[in-house]
Amino acid sequence: MSHLLVLPVLVPLVTAVTMLLAWRSRRVQRVGSLLGAVALLGTTLWIAAAVWNDGVQHLQVGNWPSPFGITLVADVLAAAMLVIVGVTGACVLVYALGSIDAEREGNGFHALYHLLLMGVCGAFLAGDLFNLYVWFEVLLITSFVLLVLGNDRSQVKGAVSYVLLNLVASLTFLAGVALLYGIAGSLNLADLAVRLPEVDAPGLITTVSMLFLVAFGIKAAVFPLFFWLPAAYHTPPVAVTAIFAGLLTKVGVYALIRVFTLLFTQDVGYTHTILLGVAALTMITGVLGAVTQTDVRKILSFHIVSQIGYMVMGLALFTPLALLGAIFYILHHIIVKTNLFLVGGVAHRLAGDFELKNLGGLYRAKPWLAVLFLIPALSLAGLPPLSGFWAKLVILQAGLEAEAYFAVAAALGAGLLTLVSMTKIWNEAFWKPLPDDRSLSPGTPSLAAMVTPVVLLAAVTLSIGLYAEPLVVLAERSAAELLDTTSYVQAVLGEPPTPPTAEVR
Repeated sequence: MSHLLVLPVLVPLVTAVTMLLAWRSRRVQRVGSLLGAVALLGTTLWIAAAVWNDGVQHLQVGNWPSPFGITLVADVLAAAMLVIVGVTGACVLVYALGSIDAEREGNGFHALYHLLLMGVCGAFLAGDLFNLYVWFEVLLITSFVLLVLGNDRSQVKGAVSYVLLNLVASLTFLAGVALLYGIAGSLNLADLAVRLPEVDAPGLITTVSMLFLVAFGIKAAVFPLFFWLPAAYHTPPVAVTAIFAGLLTKVGVYALIRVFTLLFTQDVGYTHTILLGVAALTMITGVLGAVTQTDVRKILSFHIVSQIGYMVMGLALFTPLALLGAIFYILHHIIVKTNLFLVGGVAHRLAGDFELKNLGGLYRAKPWLAVLFLIPALSLAGLPPLSGFWAKLVILQAGLEAEAYFAVAAALGAGLLTLVSMTKIWNEAFWKPLPDDRSLSPGTPSLAAMVTPVVLLAAVTLSIGLYAEPLVVLAERSAAELLDTTSYVQAVLGEPPTPPTAEVR
């Protein structure tokens, strides 16, 4: 079953190549792109079932012995992230079929979209640091082209800040990789987990860990490295922004979780305390930025930053309950944030604007859209019985148990201000009358393609909120694997490892 691990990379790659070959036919591209997204979803579900039933799956590409060569690994966390890529990738693509213009489709949107999904899947499966770096570069290149695809000057302006800071992240990551190889003589994650505790230079390892914190922190958009995100995410079409919002920053969070549970656990009292401070500041600065904005996309972009803080807080606390909460939060947030951008796109299609002052009357004209907005909006704010309530509850409980009261206070304050900003969108876009000089456009056949994924994602949010136990069980098992890395290391190296010593708070 381990050979399944190549499929999340192979399926989008083949789809992208096929889209390039069929660039003259828009119809073939649309049908082929949709089939490729559905196939990716099917393969991720297949892998998740194999991991759940048979444990950690591992593949050495080219039959190189571990720890040499390209290593692909899927534990419960990686498998869950792959499934969420499949779900959001398929939903956003359906939305794009109703919203992306013919010019962008003719200029390679579908090929780029699937290359982006390939990069995300590759990052989640990477079992060594160098190939994780390679997948990050695939993500950077494809996301940059998707950002500038079109004729809008604002897209180019936003993309410049996006690519420059992410290039800094890549260089920092590469420097950390080089230093780590010099220290331990390996880049395989499982092999490093065995070797690093034996290195008699704990201060040097902690220093290297800070390089990884900066590199992955930029990718995840944590404080104070997040300013590239709100400068760029409001410029491309909504379908592009939605897939970026759902997945790209989560690759950075996933990488932080992977290295700060598997590799850098020698000085938890220092490294994870820094992570906790970063998490609290990320929550507060992100939500304060959201409250001051008047453009729907900018409000939602700043909320990406704020919500990342909750996930990093779960990692920083480094307890079973906290890691459970972090994983639950990631999976919930990908669905909710993607859906909020899609709802914003539907509102834009009807009202023709993203500025709150130019919106209004949507509740009276389209009450179904108001309901579809309230579900992810209230979930983002953490109101029961939606998925965000359970995610925040677990994180807060873990914070109280760890006596991290300042982080808990930051989380509560961010949650309250999130509700304030969601209320602002509701009052301006849905509740107040439409300005006299504006009118709502009638529904079009393409609107059905845009609304369908919104309904599906809203249903997922409701399902998680009303029946959270399956996701809690999954997150609990994943947290246990992260805290006890024996199964991960043994699956890759094929021998009982020497477990690293770690002070778990």
